[in-house]
Amino acid sequence: MLPALDSTVSPARATARWWALAVLMLPVLLVAVDNTVLAFALPAISEALTPSGQQLLWIVDIYPLILAGLLVPMGSLGDRLGRRRLLLIGGSGFTLISALAAFSPTAGTLIAARALMGLFGAMLMPATLSLIRNIFTDPTQRRTAIAIWAAGFSGGAALGPLLGGLLLEHFAWGAVFLLAVPVMLPLLLLGPLLIPESKDPAPGPVDPVSVLLALATMTPLVYAIKRASTSGVDVFAIVCAAIAVLCGVAFVRRQLARPVPMLDVTLFTRPVFSGAVAANLLSVFSLVGFLYFVSQHLQLVSGRSPLEAGLLLLPGLVVTIIAGLLVVRLVRHITPATAVVAGLCLNATGFVLVMVAGAVGGDLTLLIAFAVLGAGVGTAETISNDLILSAVPAERAGAASAISETAYETGAVLGTAVLGSLLNAAYRSHLEVPAGLTAPQHAAASETLGGATAVAAELPARTGQALLDSAQHAFDSGAVLTSGIGAGLMVIAALIAHRTLRR
Repeated sequence: MLPALDSTVSPARATARWWALAVLMLPVLLVAVDNTVLAFALPAISEALTPSGQQLLWIVDIYPLILAGLLVPMGSLGDRLGRRRLLLIGGSGFTLISALAAFSPTAGTLIAARALMGLFGAMLMPATLSLIRNIFTDPTQRRTAIAIWAAGFSGGAALGPLLGGLLLEHFAWGAVFLLAVPVMLPLLLLGPLLIPESKDPAPGPVDPVSVLLALATMTPLVYAIKRASTSGVDVFAIVCAAIAVLCGVAFVRRQLARPVPMLDVTLFTRPVFSGAVAANLLSVFSLVGFLYFVSQHLQLVSGRSPLEAGLLLLPGLVVTIIAGLLVVRLVRHITPATAVVAGLCLNATGFVLVMVAGAVGGDLTLLIAFAVLGAGVGTAETISNDLILSAVPAERAGAASAISETAYETGAVLGTAVLGSLLNAAYRSHLEVPAGLTAPQHAAASETLGGATAVAAELPARTGQALLDSAQHAFDSGAVLTSGIGAGLMVIAALIAHRTLRR
């Protein structure tokens, strides 16, 4: 049941708000699905395009990386040019590039297409949340709308594996990108009719230097993390990290010096705001890092089809959505800080269960872990987003939304870059390649579990089985390590949230 309608508006106008929300959920679901659906297509992409392990990570990472770097500039641009206008431009570009990505002939082409999808995706996400902030002026209705938005985001991320499994059961890997076309068409057709335009009534000028500094901060930072986890902390990784820090400092100083900054960095001096952003980032970190592992484990270790693997994760998807909606009622009886801390503790528990599953085996434990993790993400995401938006006036909703979305996408980047890279590194260190393989076969098997599975199919039965057993054991051993790190990070995040959000 929807909340009571505002007494100051007509029933027809109040109902129109919820129809506008329904249309705004389409890009939310699509971008959230796109963050995780690709994980299920990785084995098929590995077989079709034969990427290296580094290329495989970039196919996953480049999209959220570009998104994270451009979210703040695009949120600020939406405040200036109009949020609905930017939403429709982003929707058109995202749909077109997604269709082209489906037919990429090489790994390099797919990486380039994913980068362009990140560009247009950055126009979509701040616009959706900021439009909700301006459409729903009543605090109770706004919290409910944000709960639906957050449930769509976290639920969409969990829905990705199911849709991926369903599509890959019947079509080639490119179908996961063609999914954007039927989802985005209703937005492009109905958006101009149902969604009201909004913008900052007194916007400042667009600042290209700040845009470049934002990109120059995020891109080398994530690359440094990837480089360090795959090749060690070498000179190149240190240089990239140093560039990111210098550009980040320059970005902050520039925002503080400008009369109308692109991003009001003083918001981070508020403990509640910064704590909510941290909870947002780390919740998504846990979800995406988990899905990177479990999607490959269910298919390449347990031997399930993509559709079977997706269906096994369906209960976790349902739990994620229900948790995001129920927490709106729960915070009537407990503080928001308690809800966020409980969500982060559930995330930690989910990672501990993954460690148990990796040590003793068993898909059932993994599925329970995903349900626990989903409950934590749904809880923490809803409340942290509401806290972020409540901290700013409506005319600056685009900037605040961009911060929230940047936290989400940065968490997605780091979840794959940190946990995915550590998982790959542990896989390579534990893998024992049997004798008799050619140099290309040895290289392919040593890069990824998908590569080892493909090579094993080409070998004599005994040699192939030995390689497959070693690869699967190495992969699950890496999952135990990365899950331990994930659990520790979630405990630290819960302590930070308890200290900051209770104020």
